[in-house]
Amino acid sequence: MTYGHRFHFIHASPPCQFYSKTQRIRKNDHLDLLAPTRDALNAVGVPWVIENVMGAEPEMRDPVLLCGAYFGLNTYRHRLFEVGGWDLKAPDHPEHVRRQTKMGRRRQPEEMGVYVGNFVGVEGAKEDLGVQWMSREGIRECIPPAYMEYIGRAFLEGQGIQC
Repeated sequence: MTYGHRFHFIHASPPCQFYSKTQRIRKNDHLDLLAPTRDALNAVGVPWVIENVMGAEPEMRDPVLLCGAYFGLNTYRHRLFEVGGWDLKAPDHPEHVRRQTKMGRRRQPEEMGVYVGNFVGVEGAKEDLGVQWMSREGIRECIPPAYMEYIGRAFLEGQGIQC
């Protein structure tokens, strides 16, 4: 028995490893769960959003790009969001004017952090992404809460609910 119909909105984030640059370099085998996730969400019949990395763009349908700079974060961390059963307007993508931290170094104040792999500066990453409770492993794969707040507000406003 499925329980998806009991929800008003579903957010899904199928594992990104299949589309990740790092995993392709290492030649690891990972399942592609993007299409099966979309099919399952469509079968439920409630509005939904799917998140994934930039490498998944060819498989996503009209994805909206969110960038950390739009939210004032000290990272660009691009993520794509595909929606079903509602519309999501893409915000203006800010120009990337700050350079990114080089791998293996801590982010300097004038730089944007890159928090993938075995990055340096977990405490700084927690602050930069707004995820003080996370471990390094969680940070590597997380969606910054600011992205989901944007999406949640957009969905509610589309339903006529003011936040």
